[in-house]
Amino acid sequence: MSIDITRIGGRIGAEVAGIDLKQPIEPGDAGAIHDALVEHKVLVFRGQHLDDEQHQRFASIFGELTLAHPTVPSVDGQANVLEVAGGEGARANAWHTDVTFVVAPPKATTLRSLVIPPYGGDTLFSNTAAAYADLPEHLRLLADRLWAEHSNEYDYAEHPQFRSAEVDEYQKVFVSTRYRTAHPVVRVNPDSGVPNLFIGNFVTGIIGLSKTEGRDILRLLQHYVTRPENTLRHHWQVGDIVVWDNRSTQHYAADDYGDLARKLHRVTVAGDVPVGVNGEKSRILEGDEATHYTPQVQ
Repeated sequence: MSIDITRIGGRIGAEVAGIDLKQPIEPGDAGAIHDALVEHKVLVFRGQHLDDEQHQRFASIFGELTLAHPTVPSVDGQANVLEVAGGEGARANAWHTDVTFVVAPPKATTLRSLVIPPYGGDTLFSNTAAAYADLPEHLRLLADRLWAEHSNEYDYAEHPQFRSAEVDEYQKVFVSTRYRTAHPVVRVNPDSGVPNLFIGNFVTGIIGLSKTEGRDILRLLQHYVTRPENTLRHHWQVGDIVVWDNRSTQHYAADDYGDLARKLHRVTVAGDVPVGVNGEKSRILEGDEATHYTPQVQ
């Protein structure tokens, strides 16, 4: 049975059928899936029902795996697997790109569903290359020159009504080691050569600008990222696995399911140090290269 790749969004996303991810993937199929990821940014595989070992084997077709997270503990006995199951106030319901506070963020993220609520809990994705292409020329020229500071000092409890012991403990673990990194606002995807807006909710400001100026510019650029034309909404079913190119996307986990259970497992693939349109690489402002978390991709 041959792989069938079907586009599901106008500018982002494809569904992949005709392959059983429980089995080892042939090199030719792995290459086709990798190329499809670069092209479509998000790939959806329905009804796979993988275990942690099969999940990691699948993720490894995209490259060497990272550990689960720079600061958050992994699933017991699975050093590369992160559980995603936060309570109210501790959910990633903000547009972001994964782990951009380190100098070499993941190349790709894979997420598989274990427990899904009867309603709500969708994940939204955006194509940041399309967002960059949408910018008027003057804004593109401005964005090309900007650098942003990314930090893990992100408050998962911005809304006081959701403050809880769980949220406080999670935030304490999340920032147990401080990371601050300067990344270009526009990075070039090394596989496609296409520029992308590289911002999101781990950005704390624009380097060289005041907080007010930086916030206004980021809000303007982020508007293009979240335009409906550039987004895809995935409605989870148990057994799904979704992979996205973390270099060319943002995502948002909708927190609209109250106290219902939702549990997924995440495995990420090591990435390179981002490069701006002028060839300059990202640099560390505080912390280290996080080599305990991610191999350094040359």
